[in-house]
Amino acid sequence: MRVPLIEEAKIQARVLVPLVKALQAELGEQRANAIVRKSLGGYFRELGGKFWRARGGDNVGDNMAVAFTHFAAGDALDYEVVKKSSDAFEVNVTGCRYAELYKKLGAPELGFLFVCSADADLAEGYGAGVELERTQTIMQGASHCDFRYLRKKP
Repeated sequence: MRVPLIEEAKIQARVLVPLVKALQAELGEQRANAIVRKSLGGYFRELGGKFWRARGGDNVGDNMAVAFTHFAAGDALDYEVVKKSSDAFEVNVTGCRYAELYKKLGAPELGFLFVCSADADLAEGYGAGVELERTQTIMQGASHCDFRYLRKKP
């Protein structure tokens, strides 16, 4: 039985937060964060590709609606769909328990590094011309996250 992603995030945070803080102390924040992003980026791109291929189609709206159901499992997100079509999925996240978790841990910047930064890598893995545009996140103090998945025309 698969646990919701929010539960995985809680488990991972107990290990990753102290590990990355130690790396930042030794290497400097910028260098340590770059290493973390580089090491996790490939994993999330591969995960995005596997998800997209498993869906068996290239309908952006349908695929991303399924993805957001998964991201929000366990009451992890409150969100409203703004637009859903074959070439787009636009959603505003208005409540985020991932952000609450990392704020409670006193490490919202690491929440952005581990959780929010992964979104772009996942989208890159989807392929099919899908790109993610996002201008703000709750993790960084905004009122909501504005996810815009769009298929770019050649």
